Amino acid sequence: MFTNIETNRLVLKCIDPGDRDFIFEEFQNDFINRYLYDEEPMTDISQADELIVFYTMVEPRKQNRWVLIDKTTNTKLGTCGFHLWNPDNKEVEIGFELMEQYNGRGYMLEAVEAIIEFARHKMKVERINAIVYVENKNCIKLLEKLGFIKEGEEETEFRGQIYLHNIYVLKI
Repeated sequence: MFTNIETNRLVLKCIDPGDRDFIFEEFQNDFINRYLYDEEPMTDISQADELIVFYTMVEPRKQNRWVLIDKTTNTKLGTCGFHLWNPDNKEVEIGFELMEQYNGRGYMLEAVEAIIEFARHKMKVERINAIVYVENKNCIKLLEKLGFIKEGEEETEFRGQIYLHNIYVLKI
């Protein structure tokens, strides 16, 4: 069911083992990990392999990840995708990361709009959840631009500290 998606400027390619070096680079990056309070930064390439295995399990599966690729330069810019898909409740959780040097160019807006449409039409989702650290202003701005509404808050414990996260919801 999960397929590549094309937008005006991007190819959203389903993650595969050929992306291991990029995934390792992305998830060891300080900018990417700045607001991720659920997993330590990657320190070994085998961790990238594990993440790829998770997102490429045989379908039907509850998650998918796409790599954002600039059509004109063939450069990998970041990733986006879904996890915790509950077809019975018609809901899923979204996540996305963009390497710092590509921020501010509308790439993630373009990508997330495309996967929201994918969720609506292919996954038959009616609700998309996003959990975002309260200080991640760029992410919050993007979610609100896409029509997500803050519905609550939750605390996450990570490294012995409590981090407050906002819960955003998009009903489609």
